[in-house]
Amino acid sequence: MPQANADDGSLTIRSVHFRDIDKLVSSSETEVVSAGQFTAGTKLPSYLQQMRKWYGPMQLLTLLPNPLQRQFAAFVAEKDHQVRGLIEASPFNRTRSTWRVDRVVVKSGQTGQLTLSLDAASQLLRHCFETIWEAHTWISETDIGDKFGLALYRQNGFQPLAHITYWSIAAEQLAQLAQHEPDLPNLLPVSNADAQLIYQLETVSMPPLVRQVFDHQIQDFKTNLVSAVGSQIGRWMRRTETVSAYVFEPQRKAAIGYFQLKICRDGGYPHAAKLTVHPAYTWLYAELMAQMAQIVQGFPDQSLRLASLDYQPERESYLKSMGAAEVEHTLMMSRSVWHKVRESKMVSLEGLHLPDVLQGLQPSGKPIPGRFSLHPRRASDSAPLPDCRSTELPPGFDDPAQPTI
Repeated sequence: MPQANADDGSLTIRSVHFRDIDKLVSSSETEVVSAGQFTAGTKLPSYLQQMRKWYGPMQLLTLLPNPLQRQFAAFVAEKDHQVRGLIEASPFNRTRSTWRVDRVVVKSGQTGQLTLSLDAASQLLRHCFETIWEAHTWISETDIGDKFGLALYRQNGFQPLAHITYWSIAAEQLAQLAQHEPDLPNLLPVSNADAQLIYQLETVSMPPLVRQVFDHQIQDFKTNLVSAVGSQIGRWMRRTETVSAYVFEPQRKAAIGYFQLKICRDGGYPHAAKLTVHPAYTWLYAELMAQMAQIVQGFPDQSLRLASLDYQPERESYLKSMGAAEVEHTLMMSRSVWHKVRESKMVSLEGLHLPDVLQGLQPSGKPIPGRFSLHPRRASDSAPLPDCRSTELPPGFDDPAQPTI
């Protein structure tokens, strides 16, 4: 990929190389902006070790025509042969119209030089905006207490989209929830044939602005053969198991509830759940939570993590009532490529010579003033009216005082 230089020619942005990972690992002074739930539970050293481990296979896949060759994009900012920052982005949906910023890592340098870090991170973001032409919308997520991340995204045109709260349910609370038998007679497993129902449920459960930014399609909820094989390999390596199901409403022929549960089989880290409930069926929160609690009872005791957004007040109220703990608050932001355009030099109309440009509209001679009336006269009004004081009659009129011969 061609290199992109900064305006002053001192900062170069290029694709990531294997040697760049060692330079970032050895650096102890960094500013990290992660993407919340997209990289949850992955610290910077572990993240860089994973990049070093999978760099070779991923580069080998990019040389072959396969669906995984453009599943992520990574760039580094280099100055004086030293790596100043790294950015990683990936598509958020199957159509690749929305991309997310997964992680931004920049060297902070000396204490108090936050401006230099913001400049390098901003150039990395702008390089992604200009290089990844498929992206119509960008989303990011950062902690509400991360001043560096908030300043970075606001400086580059991101606007708040939703506030996210991450909750943790202890293993003891899950055991209590499992004692309740859920009333879910129409709980069905999820398959590709149900993608239409899950798509309708996801779109109806979010505000119009969030729906427009996410730009989900039906294919986003289908699993092809390559994705299924990759997911199975990932679950085998991470020792996880995924269980997903939805609640079907037979009268409306629609899905009214859905959950996806990622279970850790060795108890090394908490379980994770994604929960979606139709706004008109909020009573399903208790039933679906009891169902997930019963599923995790057959695995080592571990807490359960799930998220709620600010447009889901019923979910937050239910989690607070059951005693769930709030572990993190983040802010999701979005930026449209159509709203932030490259600044151009303003052209003043005073510099244009309009008489030279509009020659055909110039008058050919000096205009002569003339009389005009607002009410045009008709042809019948042009004849003079007869004078009533005159004894002469107009032609064609006979005098009634004279006898007709």
